[in-house]
This record gives sequence, C-alpha cells and structure tokens, in this order.
Amino acid sequence: MKMDDTNRERTPTLADVAHLANVSTATVSRCLNSPDQVIEKTRNKVLEAVRQLGYAPNFNARALAAKRTNTIGAIIPTMENAIFARGLQAFQEELGRSGMTLLVASSSYQADLEEEQIRTLVSRGADALFLIGYHRDPKIYEFLRRQSIPVVVAWVFDPTADIPTVGFDNFAAMKSMAEQVISMGHRKIAMITGAIQENDRARERLRGIEGAMSEAGIPVESLTIVETSYGIDEGGAALEHLMAQPVPPSVVMCGNDVLAVGAIAKAKELGVKVPENLSVTGFDDIEISKISSPSLTTVHVPHRRMGTEAAKMLINLVSKKDGQDKVLIETSLEIRESLAAPAG
Repeated sequence: MKMDDTNRERTPTLADVAHLANVSTATVSRCLNSPDQVIEKTRNKVLEAVRQLGYAPNFNARALAAKRTNTIGAIIPTMENAIFARGLQAFQEELGRSGMTLLVASSSYQADLEEEQIRTLVSRGADALFLIGYHRDPKIYEFLRRQSIPVVVAWVFDPTADIPTVGFDNFAAMKSMAEQVISMGHRKIAMITGAIQENDRARERLRGIEGAMSEAGIPVESLTIVETSYGIDEGGAALEHLMAQPVPPSVVMCGNDVLAVGAIAKAKELGVKVPENLSVTGFDDIEISKISSPSLTTVHVPHRRMGTEAAKMLINLVSKKDGQDKVLIETSLEIRESLAAPAG
C-alpha cells in the first residue's frame, strides 16, 4: 500500500528548531556550525530541540553556501594495529570541537592506493587532508596545490620541508635507542623493519641505527636487516630467520612495537630467553609494549599530542588563520625489561 503524501510527516526545518528552542535561526545555525561561539546554556537548548525534532541539516546546501564541507580526510597506512589509533583519536576529538567531521581511509602501505584515495577524498569535498610521512609522488602535492587543498603531514619532521608538519625526528629517536643499546655493550645488532623503499619513517629509523653504530666504531655492514610486513606473525618469522644465522645477534631492534612483540613471542617458542640470551627493542610505545612479557623497551611517541596539534594546524589552514606550520614532537626512551647487557 502506497502512503499518501499528505500523511507523511513533514521534514523538520531550521525554523522549527529555532521555534522550539526559542532562539533565532541565526543562533541555531551558529550552534551547528561554530558551537564554540555559542554559550553552553543556549547550545544545550538548541541541541535538545535538534534531538526532539530529529532535525538533520541540509549538508549540500550548507556546503554550497559556505564553500566548505567542514570535512577533513585522513589516510593512514593501516588499520590492522594500534600504531596510528591513538593519534587519530585525538585528531578527531580536536576536529569535533570545531564542528568538523573526519573521513578515514587506509592505504595498506600501497602508494598507488593512497593516491587514489587522496583524489577520491578531494572529489568528495574534503576541505583538507591529514597524511602520514612525506614520501609520495611530487605530482600528488602539485595536484593538492592546484585544488587549493591544505595538507598536514605527521609522524615525520623535517624543518626544511615546505609542507606543514606535526611530527618527530625518526632518525634522532632511533639513534638515541641505538646509542642506549650500544652503551650496554651490544655489538651484534640486527634490525627487523617494514619495507624501506617507500616508507620514509622506516628509512630514517634504519639510518638512526647506522649513525649510532658508525659513531661507536661498529662497522655498519655488520648490521643484519630483515624487511617484512608490519605484523606480529611477521615479526616472529623475521626473528626466527635471524636466530638461524651462523652468528645470531645479541639484540634485535624493531621498527615498531608490533614487530617487537612478535619477535619476543617467537623467541620464547624457540627457547631463547629475553633478555638473558637476546635483547629486543621496539618503537612507538603502544599499549601492548607494557603488557608484553617481558615488558618492551621502546621509543615513546606522544601520539595524542601529535594528533591534537595536527588537527589545530589543519583547522587554522582551512580557516586561513595564522599559526605554526611546523611542530616538533619530542620522543623519549622507555627502558623496560626486554633490554639488558649481552650475555657473556
């Protein structure tokens, strides 16, 4: 049976919300678009009226009028582990305080897929983009420039780059960890890392280990490197390969905590005691590093601060307000149970 048009409920309007809340339509609009500009008591009245009426703003009309969608696109390399989750959560919370919506895509560490996602987010009206790392085809940055789409890059830092950035120095952070490892007497060093070719974070972390080795007089060519996908099982398989070498390492430095936890689990399976027979270090200091057994020595990255600062920077760029375009986030070492002096 087809419903007669006269029996359908009328779609609530902005004027209906204003009438129920006993405010002007301008106040309703300001509350929905710039909630921080409306006092809490009035904002609560308006939001309660919105809830009661089931009002939904006409997104397309608002976007057309403002020439903005208040939507920010973010592309992260993976959703399969927690490395990016904490920073992205803080990023979304900060955007929400300014009435902005976040759209997230995952590139699976594939450059061609990331490029497709960038173009898709722009075509869907994203006002700005949040990206991880600098490394991508220059034509992508040129495309964004021509489209007047602001971009902020995170998880890296280069003061000479001409791209707005909120991040940390991957080279310095891993070099600091390698110096700690070397100071404890380790000379037989190995690294488990993600693919290096198209990942500037991984490249800089490798370079950090090599820099510390070189300064300590340890031949860089003695560093054994295993490249693999980022995953617990992959970290375990890489560790098994390293321990099968004629001269196994005394320490395995991992490109992130997920690889490191996988390496520790595999060491247990092989009967290799950590840290008595083998030390393992990670990078990121995600939650799993604290509950690993033994607990994981790692580089602490303030992910939430990075996400918050990146959101603030993008909001300023979209609003064409003055603000910083480079923010350096300091990392630190978390020395836990998985690192000790080498046996013997």
